[in-house]
Amino acid sequence: MPENRRPSRPSGPKSGAPRGARGASQGGKPAGKQGGKPGGRSGGQGGQGGQGGQGGKPSWRDGKPAGRDEKPAGRGGKPAGQGGKPRSDSRSDSRSDDRRGGPSRGPQRGGPRGPRREEKPARTADQAAYDGPDLPEDVTGAELDRSVAAQLKGLPEKLAARVAKHLAAAGLFIDTDPELAYRHALAARARAPRLAVVREAAGEAAYAAGHYAEALADLRAAKRMNGATAYLPIMADCHRALGQPDQAVKLAKSPSVANFPSAAKAEMTIVEAGARRDMGQLDAALRTLELAPLTSKSREPWVVRLRYAYADTLAEAGRTAEALTWFHRTDAIDADEITDATARAGALEKQLEQSED
Repeated sequence: MPENRRPSRPSGPKSGAPRGARGASQGGKPAGKQGGKPGGRSGGQGGQGGQGGQGGKPSWRDGKPAGRDEKPAGRGGKPAGQGGKPRSDSRSDSRSDDRRGGPSRGPQRGGPRGPRREEKPARTADQAAYDGPDLPEDVTGAELDRSVAAQLKGLPEKLAARVAKHLAAAGLFIDTDPELAYRHALAARARAPRLAVVREAAGEAAYAAGHYAEALADLRAAKRMNGATAYLPIMADCHRALGQPDQAVKLAKSPSVANFPSAAKAEMTIVEAGARRDMGQLDAALRTLELAPLTSKSREPWVVRLRYAYADTLAEAGRTAEALTWFHRTDAIDADEITDATARAGALEKQLEQSED
């Protein structure tokens, strides 16, 4: 499967604008199972644990232990009472005890007590997910698309700013470190789980990181919230990855797919063909792809991916000569080399030469 067969996507999650499913891979396996992990798109610190003392300061006033370096009560530094004689009241006795090393409310002689340092409680898994990873210093949240920012305006200002930063960070890392992107998306989801754009971002990041069950759950939630159907290709591919190709085919037959733009429709076609292959229905997979615009004059990535999927399915069906033809046709428009059509064509040529000998 080509590792980068998805169409280009804007940075940062957008409501109703999925990145496109990975579709059929080599050997009919779902994306992410072959050819590396799936890729994708989409400043402060996380919450801190408890600290000892108040405000980070020791539990004594002005930094001095109680009773230390205090002068005895009375005038001129002399003990209370006339002529320097100690008084017999309880206060005098208490201070006398202090001077003699007896009971005292302050620390005894031998050095002041140090501040009590309380151990930070261990963070639970839920707390760690809520805190999220450290945010990059240059991420401000302003990187998000306006449509995304608009959906965050219903949140309190500080909360919206924090969610925006985690969403922007998810978009920043989703191609290079999908797992880190997913953790940022989880931090945003923990703070605003009822926003469709947040659930969409979490679902797409989970999909990119290979967490297909989680991706499916979040995208379903987003679809319930905003009624968008643009997530269907990704959801169908998640079903494939989870070993549910029949559910992928069911989603591919949704009436809304007919109104998809060309790129999204091609993604769904690729996923459906892959699901058919998963079920051993090679002829049905070929028919599905043959109904797609394979001969389109467009050089867009979705055409490249369609042709590649068709050539790969032909090869699996044992129609080697036809597969070679379509790998060459794929290579002819694959200027960005998003597939390995050149290598596949070379391998088939050698195979045909050996069969002729």
